[in-house]
Amino acid sequence: MESNLRRAVSTVYYALFHGLAECCADELFNRNMRGQPGWVRIYRGLNHRQAREACKAHRDMRSFCVEIRDFASHFVYLQDQRHQADYDPVATFYKSDVQRLVVDARAVLEEFERADRRERRAFAALVLFRSRN
Repeated sequence: MESNLRRAVSTVYYALFHGLAECCADELFNRNMRGQPGWVRIYRGLNHRQAREACKAHRDMRSFCVEIRDFASHFVYLQDQRHQADYDPVATFYKSDVQRLVVDARAVLEEFERADRRERRAFAALVLFRSRN
C-alpha cells in the first residue's frame, strides 16, 4: 500500500508538470500544431528545476492572476512531495492526504487552464526561459 501511495504522489506532480508543458507548447507554438516537431520541442523543453525556480520567483509571480499563482504554488509544493515520495524512505503518506492532493491538483489544473490566455503565455515564457539580469 505504501508504494502505491508514493507512486500516486509522484503521479499527481507529473499531472501538473505535463499540464504546464502542454500549456507552454500550446501558447508559444500553436495548439493546432500538437505533435509537430516545434510543438514537441517546446513541450520537452520544460525543465523541472527551472520551472520550480520560476514558480518561486515571488517578484515575477505577483503580476499574475490568482489562477496562475495558485498553480505555481501547488507546482512547487507537489514537486517537494514527489521528491519525498521518490527519495525519502522514511516519509509517510496517508491515503486521505494523497486523495486530497489529487483533488486539489485537479482543481488547480482546471483553474489554470481557464486563466487568461495572455497570462498563460507570459507564464509559459517565465518557466521556459531563464531571466538574464
